[in-house]
Amino acid sequence: MAARIGGWREAGAGLQGAGGARCKLTPGQLRELEAVLDVGPAAWGWQDQCWTLARIGALVHERFGIEYTPAGLDVLLHRIGWSVQVPARRAAERDEDAIAAWREETWPVIKGRWRTWAPGSASR
Repeated sequence: MAARIGGWREAGAGLQGAGGARCKLTPGQLRELEAVLDVGPAAWGWQDQCWTLARIGALVHERFGIEYTPAGLDVLLHRIGWSVQVPARRAAERDEDAIAAWREETWPVIKGRWRTWAPGSASR
């Protein structure tokens, strides 16, 4: 097996990266995409400041006429130095009093008692 790999290297063949896929965008288009993303989603009509793969995919298709799968967009974004950012666990609009009331009043009603049609277990 090692001889075979060495033969490929001598012949100039090699692996091409993730899945062997080449980038569909030119280097100039990649720079343009980076500039477009840096402006932020609000500049392109979205209310919040959150880029999603679906939004970026729509933007790439509209601007460059190229379609990507979400996985392909993920690879593309990593290529230009972008990564997934996870938002804070708790929203600023979180209403702690409403959550506490729900836990105390609504959840016990939903949870109720476990009732099954089957008889209980006879094992100890």
